[in-house]
Amino acid sequence: MKKKSSIVRKILICFCAFFIVSLLGLLFLFYGPIDSFRSFWITTAMTTMKHQYLATMLYSDETIQKVLKENCIIEVEEVTNPNMIKFRKYTSSIYKNQYEKEILVHDEDALYKVIEIHENTYHGFLVAVYDPSRIHLATTAYLGERGESILTVSERENAIIAMNAGGFYDPDWNSNGALPHGVVISYGQVVSEFTSVGYGGFIGFDQENRLILGNMGKYEALSMGLRDAVEFGPFLIVNGKRSFIRGNGGWGVSPRTAIGQRQDGIVLMLVINGRLASSIGADMIDLCDIMERYGAYNAANLDGGSSSELVINQEIINTPVAGGTNGLRDQSTFWVVV
Repeated sequence: MKKKSSIVRKILICFCAFFIVSLLGLLFLFYGPIDSFRSFWITTAMTTMKHQYLATMLYSDETIQKVLKENCIIEVEEVTNPNMIKFRKYTSSIYKNQYEKEILVHDEDALYKVIEIHENTYHGFLVAVYDPSRIHLATTAYLGERGESILTVSERENAIIAMNAGGFYDPDWNSNGALPHGVVISYGQVVSEFTSVGYGGFIGFDQENRLILGNMGKYEALSMGLRDAVEFGPFLIVNGKRSFIRGNGGWGVSPRTAIGQRQDGIVLMLVINGRLASSIGADMIDLCDIMERYGAYNAANLDGGSSSELVINQEIINTPVAGGTNGLRDQSTFWVVV
């Protein structure tokens, strides 16, 4: 009996010791001298919208605001110069690097090519689209009422590729995707105009199929000939100039969606998985790095988190984490290749 009690006592002591060590370890991470972890935790929580409590329950408002100021992205204050985009076919067999080769080596009649992105902390997919005239902005058929699944929209648009685009009004973090942020232009027409704060600048294609980025008004965007566009951000690269990123950029680490265009006109559609054991997600630095690596001359961040979705030929390519059917959530705007 004494021997049994001794074993139980030793187990309890070991358990208590493990608990204390674990608690001290957590306290060290959250409140110790490692600023990078605290920045990662706060910026990631504060940009998820639905899980901001993970930061607010641990840190004061003063600490949170201090961290957010130390981690931000300062965009290039320019509007895309469309004259710098020169559509051309690459005929040489000499490439600047392996990434350019990945983009440029493809079947002659290929519309697109999927490139898997593998890094230590994230995994995703980059789709090179060789004919940007086929890219358009699709919306839910019920703007102002409810969003739709990317699969539904993809099927209706007869889309080969579909990817989520701008953000949408989500006051309770569980909305139905009815109201896209800002001005939405589809096939040259303003189809939605919902005023909200912090959605970013225009991201869209003009009549010459050039990706235009710029902080401007609706009428200026239309005068520049934008045929399909949303308002979101931040901009990652404008006219070949990379945005200045302080810390991790302030957007934390999450699933990500971005779009860019090379000077030769090839469009880059990027979706990064996140919130998974195999892929925790990417930050703004990661997005800039990927876009620069593959030659983007202009590139912008799109709605991420649980909105990041990529569908090709009616098949879900990435791993959405919204929790709905197939991990998808109803949304309001989508980039489609038709």
